[in-house]
Amino acid sequence: MTRRSPATDAALIAGFAALIAVCAILPEIKTGIGVPYSLQTFGVLLAGAALGPVRGFLAVVLYLVLGLVLPIYSGGASGAAVYTGVTAGYLVAFPLAAALCGFLVYRGRTNATQFAFVFTCGLLSSFLLIHTLGPLNLAWRADLGIKEAFSFDAAYFPGDIAKNVLMALVASAVHRAFPDLAARRASRTRQDELAAA
Repeated sequence: MTRRSPATDAALIAGFAALIAVCAILPEIKTGIGVPYSLQTFGVLLAGAALGPVRGFLAVVLYLVLGLVLPIYSGGASGAAVYTGVTAGYLVAFPLAAALCGFLVYRGRTNATQFAFVFTCGLLSSFLLIHTLGPLNLAWRADLGIKEAFSFDAAYFPGDIAKNVLMALVASAVHRAFPDLAARRASRTRQDELAAA
């Protein structure tokens, strides 16, 4: 069985980092309820769901590193100062959420083509990490009570659910079109187990 090429991995990581950047700098979606949404978390979770925990994590980290010098964070922001602001918790959570989403999807790789499964993995990752670290940092940086910060964050739940629907549609389609994305990792793990026996 052919092992995955490091060059292919690097290209996928760079490509998904660019995708996240595009999602982040696209104009925010106006909802009419006073809470605009960006597609940034869609790109973050898609990286994990499509690439798996390691490559997904690295794609998001690469995006965050590039954002230190390029205006590719949400709203066109950039620089280290962003990490001292009220949104820093969300940025820190992004690579962790991508890794968790990728771990869950690839752990149940036989279900990676199933929309409901991928959606559940994405939503769980988002709520456990992004919607936890984000408001905790918000409470700290904006001098808010924990309850108040989490209530503020809750306004983003509907948009996050919608973005996870979109992410799951795309990721499950990607896995149907490219089954080797998940299968290669499984094959290599099995080879390692046989070699150790």
